Amino acid sequence: MQALIAALKELYPDAVCTLEYASDYQLLFNTRLAAQCTDARVNIVKDVLYARYPSLEAIADADLSEMEEIVKPCGFYRHKAQNLIEGARIILDDYSGKVPNTMEALLKIPGVGRKTANLILGELFGQPAVVTDTHCIRLSNRLGLCRTADPVKVETALRELLPPAEQLGFCHRLVAHGRAVCRARSPACGECGISGLCPSFPSSP
Repeated sequence: MQALIAALKELYPDAVCTLEYASDYQLLFNTRLAAQCTDARVNIVKDVLYARYPSLEAIADADLSEMEEIVKPCGFYRHKAQNLIEGARIILDDYSGKVPNTMEALLKIPGVGRKTANLILGELFGQPAVVTDTHCIRLSNRLGLCRTADPVKVETALRELLPPAEQLGFCHRLVAHGRAVCRARSPACGECGISGLCPSFPSSP
């Protein structure tokens, strides 16, 4: 495992969360918008969103139909718009306008699951965090780190394998590698810098 951690660090030394944000709640809401949507698209939409609603209070008081129109490019816009408005109200009413720093509290916010909560805990609060997005799940299986597509089981497996301080960075690097090389339908195994550590090489599924 240490060899894999080191190899990914060498390949992607600057891998970070690719969602852009200027505050704690923006990261939370941007992550919600990113469900079934690319980070690149969210980074475009969020400029319009926060120009129109520049504070939690403004989001909490937003007109639902107007919010839906703004977040529509991100897909599933009705649920996402409702989640943002309800989430802003909960953060204001229950957490004094600050995104909470525990898994239990985060999961009470509409639209927030373990993947989003882990990203928040790792990015904002420096806590050990395994963020099991689709790239993380796919690569963890290809690399033989687990044999399941269940996000919670993948999270559990990686927590057991990874030192706490390495967890978030490792997940960011899996995402970077999944986008650049180990793609879902056409993995570029011949270009892979960690092929020597991959049990799926040379015939990745």
